Amino acid sequence: MSELDYGILIIEDDFRIADIHRVFIERSPGFRVVGVAKSAAEARAILETQATRIQLVLLDAYIPDVQGLELLWELRREHGRLDIVMITAAREVDTIQEALRGGVFDYLIKPTEEARMAQMLERFRRERAALAARDEMSQEELDRALARLRPESAPASGPRQLPKGIDRLTLRTVIEALKRADEPLTAMEVARAMGASRSTARRYLEFLVSVQVVVAELGYGDVGRPERRYRLVGNTAPWCEEG
Repeated sequence: MSELDYGILIIEDDFRIADIHRVFIERSPGFRVVGVAKSAAEARAILETQATRIQLVLLDAYIPDVQGLELLWELRREHGRLDIVMITAAREVDTIQEALRGGVFDYLIKPTEEARMAQMLERFRRERAALAARDEMSQEELDRALARLRPESAPASGPRQLPKGIDRLTLRTVIEALKRADEPLTAMEVARAMGASRSTARRYLEFLVSVQVVVAELGYGDVGRPERRYRLVGNTAPWCEEG
């Protein structure tokens, strides 16, 4: 572990979901899981001895021994230097508004996609690094560090340019496999359908997730292990057309 790594505490009462989040974090360079707590009592015990090693808390809104977002406010009072990300199934606007008032760094709705968590972790790393590098910042520097005032431009019409390593013909094959399926597919199922390796299928599937044409849903296989299943949700035409 590098001393530059950011330590994360996962507060989640479902051990399967906690394991999934741990895997996601371990795939993001520069982050490590310091502890996993199934309750507020366990979280307090970990923070009592490990607080200096923790910079980020992933917090579920539904913890068995506290009411609602009580633990969020407690963490704010007792550990003000920590950043907190809500990762929860709670979609109620009242809950979201209270979490935002509590100053959460981000709010992720379960089931959490790996790409979305990686995006959050990268933003966390970027902002922490930018703020640590200076004693003072101008408005322009702060806006740039926080990636604000830069609305995404509308996507251009017509065929999309593909990144290196993504072939349009193979991409069409992956898309066709998903279109023919009656339910979301795993990377292995797509690989069998297209006659390619699992790693190749996964690379193309994750590309489609990144451009919001496909979503990845978490499920559990026959042996209880988490697995990603992919389904089409967006317009595939621009990615299939020749430039």
